[in-house]
Amino acid sequence: MPASAIRKLVPFADAAKAEGVKVYHLNVGAPDIKSPDCALDAVKNNTLDHVSYSNSAGLIELRKGLVEKYYKKIGIDIEVPELIVTVAGSEGVNLALQICCDEGDEVLVIEPFYTNYNTFAFMNGITLRAIPTDIREGFAIPPVSEFEKYITHKTKAILISNPGNPTGTLYPKDTVLALGEIAKKHDLFLISDEVYREYCFTEEPHFSAMNIPGLEQNVILIDSVSKRYNLCGVRVGCIISHNKDVMAAAMKYAQARLCPPIYGQIASIGALDTPQEYFDAVKEEYRRRRDYTVEALNKMEGVFSPNPMGAFYTVVEIPVDDAESFAKWMLTEFRINGETTMVTPAASFYKTPGVGKNHIRVAYVLEVPELKKALHILEEGLKAYPGRTI
Repeated sequence: MPASAIRKLVPFADAAKAEGVKVYHLNVGAPDIKSPDCALDAVKNNTLDHVSYSNSAGLIELRKGLVEKYYKKIGIDIEVPELIVTVAGSEGVNLALQICCDEGDEVLVIEPFYTNYNTFAFMNGITLRAIPTDIREGFAIPPVSEFEKYITHKTKAILISNPGNPTGTLYPKDTVLALGEIAKKHDLFLISDEVYREYCFTEEPHFSAMNIPGLEQNVILIDSVSKRYNLCGVRVGCIISHNKDVMAAAMKYAQARLCPPIYGQIASIGALDTPQEYFDAVKEEYRRRRDYTVEALNKMEGVFSPNPMGAFYTVVEIPVDDAESFAKWMLTEFRINGETTMVTPAASFYKTPGVGKNHIRVAYVLEVPELKKALHILEEGLKAYPGRTI
């Protein structure tokens, strides 16, 4: 079972904190931005005197609310039976893979990809086939012809994250449509993880895979309230498809785990009343953080970061022999005035052996004054690291 690249260095961070060291966390997508008041108040003001199970598909108030108050408003036309509430987006990805694939089947992913995709594939005996992209080209998706080279008789699905984790890459409409053509030609499922949809930094609106014409029966949408409403800890997401067989299968898995968390669902119901001004303000805040982070990183000697157009991550090339050793060294050895910075080594976001060994993922989830301190420490750490390569 692969360890989480994002979390496996946490014991070293905890040990540093126990010694009184302040750790700036650029390693995990857990922003410091306040959750909407309406979500918090829904939990504070609820009148439950008995916390029981909900329907395995989720509270009907939440399912109806998501359909009417959210998806239809952003142009995703679905009905309540086409949505099942999951234990976060993570369970949604896991269910989608289990539904699409038997043991020994293959799924195409665009490299680098969210490390837990690898974990879920491993759990289910599925092989991920990674289509490489280049950091120097902003991790742009390669031509459709490249995908053809990786498709075999065992290929059952394409799994994407849009905007992407860990790269922040945003796939425009024409790219999503091209992926749809591949899925249509080879009768593959297209599993689209769109949990960062609200945070796109282009004028062109986000284009959902659910809106690919003629692919209605092949698309499985994964979503979550974690990033949209800054409710990472409530663990509520959903799996959506127009395909009735997919949703019937998802319901069997949902029944096996009984139900999603009740208080998380209550918070999510409240979050549906979040005003647009909240999203606008948060998006602009992430834009400020991105702009500062990318500029600061690219000023460092030997460091390169593309300019991500979505989410709140960037993958960064750094001048070290091994990024995981460097990240661990920062937590165990390097301090400036009793402070250090934690980053995620990015090798496990890649499937291709040896690729990404000198890459890290930076999550710009701190406000700019904190980012300034964190990135200064990172820069000085890179200068002092014994395994520096320039």
